[in-house]
Amino acid sequence: MASGLDFEKPILELELKIAELKALASDGSIDLAEEINKLESRLEKVRREIFESLTPWQKVQIARHPKRPYTMDYINMIMVDFIELHGDRMFQDDKAIIGGFAKIDGEKILIIGHQKGKDTKENLMRNFGSAHPEGYRKAMRLMELAEKFNVPIVTFIDTPGAYPGIGAEERGQANSIAHNLREMIFLRVPVIVIVIGEGGSGGALGIGIGDRVYVMENAYYSVISPEGCAAILWKDRLKAPEAAEVLKLTAKDLIGLKIIDGEIPEPLGGAHRDPEKAAQALKRYIKKALKELKILSIDKLVDRRYEKFRGMGDI
Repeated sequence: MASGLDFEKPILELELKIAELKALASDGSIDLAEEINKLESRLEKVRREIFESLTPWQKVQIARHPKRPYTMDYINMIMVDFIELHGDRMFQDDKAIIGGFAKIDGEKILIIGHQKGKDTKENLMRNFGSAHPEGYRKAMRLMELAEKFNVPIVTFIDTPGAYPGIGAEERGQANSIAHNLREMIFLRVPVIVIVIGEGGSGGALGIGIGDRVYVMENAYYSVISPEGCAAILWKDRLKAPEAAEVLKLTAKDLIGLKIIDGEIPEPLGGAHRDPEKAAQALKRYIKKALKELKILSIDKLVDRRYEKFRGMGDI
């Protein structure tokens, strides 16, 4: 049976049975159409029952799914003429954050995002999407370049958190993130932020200040990972499901708390089940936000962004 998440097992079992029946009927010697139709109807019902009532912890698991589309996947699906730019001009190029200029339906944008790997080798190269200070400095350098040429900025967040190693701390991890928070507030171009997978702590916030902040349906955005929270509060990482519940990290919770501006829908079962459909939903939200933001004066745009983040917590 194909591997999947624990709560997906009933779905995977039905998918396997359907595949077996289709294989038996493939030579035309036996008619199993009725049985296959019944199982497919049952499969659709089970899918909806499971995926329309996911717990916060289950959404965290989907956000981490190894087949979930990453930043480069979305760039390839909805953008053209992507030119990646490298380095922070101080230390080195951090491959956990990628960025460069691209076009979306002919409109120029700067795209920046965390990038995870598709296998162990690439994950080691990308540091599992956990950026070092040079990654955030690179991101800020590119944002300032976009501001210079009056190009809107789009960022994709997908990180468990900024890298907490000794080297990163020695090179000013906290300072680089804090610098980005301050400078992004006052960027004089539209900034759109989308959490496409994991949105962990300061690692997410380092490229997370924008005029519009969206979270995909099965992504999460949190001050700490559920495991980290459980380890602190209960001294037991196995209590991560309870932590996910109290952290209020899903899109719907965050909308209620006035932390984000909207939830981007995903295909039933998660973006990894239909990446192209997920990408098109992402594209629609980006284009709509760009259209709304571009009609505002720059001064009004910056003032609104500042007030938006200063007002958080006042609910």
